Amino acid sequence: MLTIAITFVVTLAAMLGVYWAVALRPEAAEEDVLRKRLAGGTGASTGALKSRLVKPAEQLSAIPAIDRLLRASTQVVAPLQQQLSMAALKMTLGTLFLACGCAGVTTFALVALTTHQRWLGLLLGLFAAYLPIAYVRARARKRLLLLEEQFPEGIDLIARALRAGHAFTAGLSIVADEAPEPMAGEFRQLYEEQNFGKPLPEAMRTFAQRVPLLDARFFATAVLTQRESGGNLAGILDNISTVIRDRFKVKRQIRVVSAHARITGWILICEPPLLALILTIMMPSHMSKLVTDPIGVGLVAAAIVLQTAGTLVIRKLIKIEY
Repeated sequence: MLTIAITFVVTLAAMLGVYWAVALRPEAAEEDVLRKRLAGGTGASTGALKSRLVKPAEQLSAIPAIDRLLRASTQVVAPLQQQLSMAALKMTLGTLFLACGCAGVTTFALVALTTHQRWLGLLLGLFAAYLPIAYVRARARKRLLLLEEQFPEGIDLIARALRAGHAFTAGLSIVADEAPEPMAGEFRQLYEEQNFGKPLPEAMRTFAQRVPLLDARFFATAVLTQRESGGNLAGILDNISTVIRDRFKVKRQIRVVSAHARITGWILICEPPLLALILTIMMPSHMSKLVTDPIGVGLVAAAIVLQTAGTLVIRKLIKIEY
């Protein structure tokens, strides 16, 4: 009789334990979570969820101290960060500055040890330190020019999509899928921003700021104006495409006419520094007087000032707005 009673108690306890573990415990946990949400205390899980949903700020350097320093000087490094983004290079701003420092220090050490002229090493070191930034700017400019050439085709794709009965956002998706790079990438980012919840006017303004083209501003202004006042957006986009192509014709004609002036300007800009470098290598004893003698130092300083002023004047003369 005692054995039967113990068996009954153990079996009942096991059944109640299984029922609590399978049914009662999950219900109690869900009820606690619901009460916390209703009370406003979502706990750490909601905070972790928010941190996963919110896009983290773009990292300027992998080193935390340098990242904080660059973020503190945002107004100074913002133009270079925009150039780096436009160049579509997979590197941070800190990596770019590190490349500049390594190039400058290495060039200074090699020139100083080879020629025993520290001032020449410092001058060439500064020039070498600027080369990574010059490469980023050249690549960004090349990509921007390619995007400017492709822009009329993208606008035509959107206009044809509108005539076929698609929405404007569907036209953006078509350009992102069918257009070549880099235009596809820029329109893909525009489409994804508005698709993930950003209002279309704000996404268009961000697009116009991210792509530093006058044509992109025309495009964003036309779309936003049409959304507020109405009208035939396909026809407006056709007119913008025609204007962009006419501007390209004028641009190419100006480059042909001003080719002689631009070549002359580059020769006048590059000749004095190149001549000074050749004389330093061939006759270092003569050129050293420009560093050791006070009059020579003054002449070098005056030459640098006049060369810089002449470069700016020539650059202004050969740069023709169209």
